[in-house]
Order: sequence, then structure tokens, then C-alpha cells
Amino acid sequence: MTRKEIDGFPYISYSRPQITDAQSIEMSTSFYEILSKRRTVREFSTRPIPEKVISNLLKTAGSAPSGANKQPWTFCIVTDPAIKKQIRVAAEAEEKVNYSSRMSPTWIQDLKHLGTDWQKPFLEDAPALIVVFKQSYGVEKGQKIQHYYVNESVGIACGFLIAAIHQAGLVTVTHTPSPMNFLSKILNRPSHEKPFLLLPIGFAAEDCHVPAIEKKSLMDFTVYF
Repeated sequence: MTRKEIDGFPYISYSRPQITDAQSIEMSTSFYEILSKRRTVREFSTRPIPEKVISNLLKTAGSAPSGANKQPWTFCIVTDPAIKKQIRVAAEAEEKVNYSSRMSPTWIQDLKHLGTDWQKPFLEDAPALIVVFKQSYGVEKGQKIQHYYVNESVGIACGFLIAAIHQAGLVTVTHTPSPMNFLSKILNRPSHEKPFLLLPIGFAAEDCHVPAIEKKSLMDFTVYF
């Protein structure tokens, strides 16, 4: 590895091993086949997750690109049963209101084939919850640090995280109770951090079932120029 300065900033050499077109096709096909088997799961085993696995998942998420490399995210890992219970009770309270008055009849009808309702037992069943917070700005040595493209950056990191969860043999459900301010209170997060996504993670329950749905075909969501 070589180093040099550009405009007074350190740069290091970067390269990837050269591969053939056939190898590239094989690698991209393999990755697609792995991720195409990912499903949203709401039925979890109580089997614990090795701590090293969780660390690796978070390191993968933290490797995502971000605006000006500010990395505007905080990942809170919850395994304490009492805190998981608090989160479930608060989430279900909001979701009950959502299903009874906030959500439109069309929205509720569109969700019926997925079998969802206001009850969220997976928030306690899953051995761990990853609560993702976006940082509207940073704080370093008491000073406010501007962040850029926060939603986009945190969204990309969450995509990395979801892929890593599946790759590790685990399952998750992307849960976004609305509003989510209760997460800030329960986890005692500072005011510049806002809840972004709640991911229960674990192994699938032994008799787990998921809705029989299909994804759009490639030609349904791509346009070539």
C-alpha cells in the first residue's frame, strides 16, 4: 500500500483483484441467489445470537458510504428483556392507534395479505433488537458538527445491515412504528439523534411461515438507455 497527499489530505492506494467476466457473472449471480432468499420474518426463535455475530453485523453497517464520510448513525443493541418489553408496550400503543384511526382504509387493506396488525410479539421474542438512530448533526468536543445527506446515508447503512443479517443466517423485520419518539426516551438518546428504524434480529422460529408473495420482474422496474 502506498500513500500520498492530495491538497494536503492523506490518500492511500486502492485496488481490487482483477477477475474475468465469467467470475464477475458467477459472483453477482451467487450474491443475488443468496439475497433473493431473504424474507421479512415475524416469527423468531429465542435462541441467542453470538455476540461476535452482532459485532460483525454492525461493522458491516458502519462500512457504508455517507455524506462527507460523517457516518451520521448510532446503532443501539437491546438484549435486556425488561427494555424489550418497554419497547413492545410503547410500540403496540402507537400501532393500535395507527390501525384504529391514523391509517387509511386503503392502507389497511393493502396490508391484509401480509397478516400484520397492531400486536408486535416479535419485539420480545427476538433475542436482540437493533434500533437505528440518525444523527441530524454531530457533536465533537462540545461543538456542533454539520452532517450531510443524513437520511440517504443512514438508509444505505441499513441496507448493508439487512444484507449482512441475512448473510449470517439470521432473519429480521423492518419495523417503523409511527411516531417513534418513544425509542429516544426509553434508550435515553440525545436530542440530535432521531429514531430511524427498528430491526428485531434472530434465528427463524422452527415452524416459521411467511406470506406467499412475489417480487417484480427485472423488466418491471428497470429502464435501459
